[in-house]
Amino acid sequence: MTDFKRTLITSALPYANGPVHIGHLAGVYVPADIYARYLRLKGEEVLFIGGSDEHGVPITLKARNAGITPQDVVDKYHAMIKDSFQRLGISFDVYSRTSAPIHYETASQFFRNLYDGGKFVEKTTAQYFDEETGQFLADRYIVGTCPKCGFEKAYGDQCESCGTSLSPTELITPRSMLSGNTPVLKETKHWYLPLDQYEPWLREWILEGHKEWKSNVYGQCKSWIDSGLQPRAVTRDLDWGVPVPLDEAQGKVLYVWFDAPIGYISATRELTPEWEKWWKERDTRMLHFIGKDNIVFHCIIFPAMLKAEGSYNLPDNVPANEFLNLEGDKISTSRNWAVWLHEYLEEFPGKEDVLKYVLTANAPETKDNDFTWKDFQTRNNSELVAILGNFVNRALVLTEKYFEATVPAAGAFTENDRQTLETLSVLKGEIEKSLNSFRFREALKNGMDMARLGNKYLADEEPWKVIKSDQERVKTILYVSLQVTANLTIALEPFLPFSMEKLRGFLNTGRLGWDQ
Repeated sequence: MTDFKRTLITSALPYANGPVHIGHLAGVYVPADIYARYLRLKGEEVLFIGGSDEHGVPITLKARNAGITPQDVVDKYHAMIKDSFQRLGISFDVYSRTSAPIHYETASQFFRNLYDGGKFVEKTTAQYFDEETGQFLADRYIVGTCPKCGFEKAYGDQCESCGTSLSPTELITPRSMLSGNTPVLKETKHWYLPLDQYEPWLREWILEGHKEWKSNVYGQCKSWIDSGLQPRAVTRDLDWGVPVPLDEAQGKVLYVWFDAPIGYISATRELTPEWEKWWKERDTRMLHFIGKDNIVFHCIIFPAMLKAEGSYNLPDNVPANEFLNLEGDKISTSRNWAVWLHEYLEEFPGKEDVLKYVLTANAPETKDNDFTWKDFQTRNNSELVAILGNFVNRALVLTEKYFEATVPAAGAFTENDRQTLETLSVLKGEIEKSLNSFRFREALKNGMDMARLGNKYLADEEPWKVIKSDQERVKTILYVSLQVTANLTIALEPFLPFSMEKLRGFLNTGRLGWDQ
């Protein structure tokens, strides 16, 4: 880490065809925000990039079903998602969108750089075509029977019943989602990124060079590479997306998984004219925060794109999380089985930090985890209120009661005083170590251990009893207690920003840096 002057944090672009739910938050946005806030507390130079992914077939299908344009769909959900993130306190430096003109320009130029450099392979293949509507069908425009499990509504790229990855020609009895007709095969030309040519480099770069990556990330990359990589089409026959910037490619757009990660670059360009410092200077570290379903795109495809272009940095780490389930069942947008962020914010005003706390304490860092409302209530009452709130309240109320809300001067320290302050310092070091390793659950637990330490200290010292006989001793007790409280405002700032801002107001300290 010491080799880097600055850190660029990207978070997976949420798909603008629906609102954000707690699975997205736990997997990507809460941990990314924690890390960005931590680096800022340390006084480091950091950019935290976000934005909406606004192209792809699901958006065109939603628009078609609703009788509106794709732009109408993305305008609605981009505004909703951006507002929800803002209200939750996700501290993006920029929240952009891939339908923005600067993104079209950036993605087009990136494609041209690769095209002009001879990095693509052109292939003419047979693809399903709907004769009634007169258009080629992208994978998600085709449904049929899964050859593996017999599910009758499998998509052309995946069966959502058994999870098998498919190609459209594997479907039994395929039919067009546009007309319901059986499509015909027709030849079309596309441009491919030859991932097979990058396989030796990826093997060395990831499997030899990044053994420190999380085991779920490293393992998935190894599995993909060991299975043999195939060329990947970067264009599609669609009318919604970034047009392919070639005269011979009329009616074609960039494949959404080619154009979406370029959205990180265009968002940085939107934010600052110094964008190249963040993308091309070798003393910048880049981190991708994603869910496990995006590992292949951020660890294999996007790095291969960056490598092919030649002037960009590669990611230093990709701390992907597993999935969060809801009440023992997989979160499903189609079944409306989710806790939607915008609805939570309406139902629980002022409880933004509670949601962030619960999602972090139960984060799916190494395996899929479960969100339950019972656990939400228990953690709020037994931890945030009974541990953190109880200690802070006692420290502040006793100071106000005995010393008119003024921090008293400390006298001579006892062994317990010294030990408490030393333990405080040790816990802060443990939090830092955990955050540097992307172990956010562990870091939060150590932060809450500070509050537990404070509660134990007050229970041991009993200032409400000592005040009757030794006011000077109580000054030291409350001085130590307020030191713990001030440290809490720093240690828990990345996790509970609204609460810690309020606590700093009570203490009248202003924002403190990590090392203060």
